[in-house]
Amino acid sequence: MGRRALPKIDPEVQLEDHLFVVEELDGEFLPSSIFVAEHPLVLEVGSGKGLFLRNAAECRPEVNFLGIEIAKKYAQYCAYQLARRNLSNAVMFQGDGQRFVQQHAVENSFHEVHVYFPDPWWKARHRKRRVLNENMLKGIEKILRPGGEFHFWTDVQEYFDVTLELIPEVTTFRGPLDVDEALPEHDMDYRTHFERRKRQANNPIYRSLFLKPE
Repeated sequence: MGRRALPKIDPEVQLEDHLFVVEELDGEFLPSSIFVAEHPLVLEVGSGKGLFLRNAAECRPEVNFLGIEIAKKYAQYCAYQLARRNLSNAVMFQGDGQRFVQQHAVENSFHEVHVYFPDPWWKARHRKRRVLNENMLKGIEKILRPGGEFHFWTDVQEYFDVTLELIPEVTTFRGPLDVDEALPEHDMDYRTHFERRKRQANNPIYRSLFLKPE
């Protein structure tokens, strides 16, 4: 299922405090260079339209959220949604999430990492492009704090099964732990826009939660 067209962005809304570029980072990422307050840090790789990021930032003001989206238009739209809500505890990075995790994120610095509905790269010859490969999973474990959480959801059972087989081979994560399907309290009460579309079409969602050992 392809991505739908994005709503227009109001050019009067300034994005400079909410939109950054992975490729412009030099060395380790320092949260203090971007966030106003020092809070626990949460990373989402592949933010799409940013529903998880903005809902979570609004509900958890005591946490700093960092989203990464490779598609420039979507990263801009995510940043726009954060800026128009004046959410100082959430920012967007446009660029490669694997590059951020493996080259810039500091070891033991994130309390949570979320990956929702990554591109499945259906063709066998393209599966090496999947974001949750061996190196990425090792990188996620490295940047999580002891006791930190790794959340992985997808609507593709094959991707889910293959990833859950790979995780214990390359990490020390504990899991997968069961994740219940919550009933939405309103029309946009979903983790992502993609989950909303799939659940409203009665398609299955495969959810997992892993913990980094203390």
